[in-house]
Amino acid sequence: MLHTLLIDCSDRKGLIYTITQIVFRNNLNIISNDEFVDRLRNYFFLRAELSGEVNPQALVQELHEALPPEANIKLVPERKKDIVILVTKEHHCIGDLLLRYEYGDLNANIKAVIGNYQELETLVTRFNIPFHHISHENKTREEHDREIAATVNAYAPEYIVLAKYMRVLSSGFVEQYPNRIINIHHSFLPAFIGANPYKQAFERGVKVIGATAHFVNNELDEGPIIAQNVIQVNHAQSARDMAQSGRDVEKIVLAQALKLVFSEKVFVSDNKTIIF
Repeated sequence: MLHTLLIDCSDRKGLIYTITQIVFRNNLNIISNDEFVDRLRNYFFLRAELSGEVNPQALVQELHEALPPEANIKLVPERKKDIVILVTKEHHCIGDLLLRYEYGDLNANIKAVIGNYQELETLVTRFNIPFHHISHENKTREEHDREIAATVNAYAPEYIVLAKYMRVLSSGFVEQYPNRIINIHHSFLPAFIGANPYKQAFERGVKVIGATAHFVNNELDEGPIIAQNVIQVNHAQSARDMAQSGRDVEKIVLAQALKLVFSEKVFVSDNKTIIF
C-alpha cells in the first residue's frame, strides 16, 4: 500500500536521519523523499512517498515522540479526494473538470456541484453528478452561505472547489474549511477589479494575461497561491479574444493546482505555499 508522509516543524540537526530510521523500523520503503528548509524561519518541510503495510497511528505517534513538539505530521493513504464544486454561470472550468473526472484524470470524486444559478445543471447531470441549485435571491450573504454549507457538509468533502463561483464567501463559511477551499481567478487583480476585467485590460493595452489558483481565506483573493500562469497578448486582440484566452489559462491553472493539492504536494506556511 502507498502512503504520503508530510511533516513540518522547526529545523534542527538530524531530522532526516531520525525520520528515515523510524520509517525503516516500521518496515516501510521510501519511494521518494523531498525536503526544504525555510532559512528565514528555520523551519523544515518533508514529503515522502512510502510503500508497505503500516499501523498509521503507531508510526505517527513514534514520529511525534521523536520530533519537535510543534511538529505537524500527516500520513495519508493513496486515494482519490472527495470534493464538492461551486459554480455560477461560466462553463469553462467546470466543463474541463467534468471531462477530467469522466476519464480518470482528476484524482478526485466529484460528490456534487452547487450553483447559485441553474444554467449549468444540464451540463453537470450529463455526468451523473448531483446538481443543487441554491439561489441567492432575497437572502443575505450569510443566509445563502449557511444553506450552501448544509448541502456541502452532507457530502463531507475534503475540498471545495470554486470553479468560477462569482460570489464572495462570508467569513463564517470560510472559517469552517481552513485551507480546503480552492479558487481560480484572472491575474489582473488588484489592477483590474470588478466587472469586465478583460475589457479593462484591453483598454490599458496589457501584454500578458493569466490566472491564479489559491486557497481561500478572509482576505479577498489574497489566500496562499498554489499555481499561476500567463500568456502573451498583443494590440491585435480584442477584449473578447483576451477573455477567451484568459478562460483557457484559467481552466489549465485550476487543473494544475488541483493535481498538486490532491497529490498531497502542497504545504501551507503562513500565507504562502511550499510545493514539492
